[in-house]
Amino acid sequence: MEASSVFAAFDKDGDGKLSASELQCGMAATLGENVSEEAVAILAAADVDGDGTLNREEFSSLAAGAHKDDDDDVVGQRCLREAFGMYASSSMDDRTTKATTITPASLRRTLSRLGLHELGVEECRAMICRFDLDGDGALSFDEFRVMMMA
Repeated sequence: MEASSVFAAFDKDGDGKLSASELQCGMAATLGENVSEEAVAILAAADVDGDGTLNREEFSSLAAGAHKDDDDDVVGQRCLREAFGMYASSSMDDRTTKATTITPASLRRTLSRLGLHELGVEECRAMICRFDLDGDGALSFDEFRVMMMA
């Protein structure tokens, strides 16, 4: 749905501006939950001209910023996948599924190639152990993402 049609749906009195109440009602209808504090915070952050309401331009900028964040998340996810792939090794899991994980050996091999450290396998195992949430001795992509966000 385009920002202008969302704006029109939220603008109940048709004055071309969204009050905190209109924003709250629109968000609550869209999300299905009470969002009073969030609506006030969003309005305060996006109200460029300081009149206590959002005009079409301010609302459109707010909506464009939300899409930019989504795009940034996609790019960030892609970068994390590439970094994970650099350290990971593939193995057959239960002889049917190809599992890609970072093992102590693959971590050591990659760090050696990069010339960063000459660590032993045990040191690499200790590094992995801190974020190995399922205890399998290796890092899955999800565990790697948790580690990178820590």
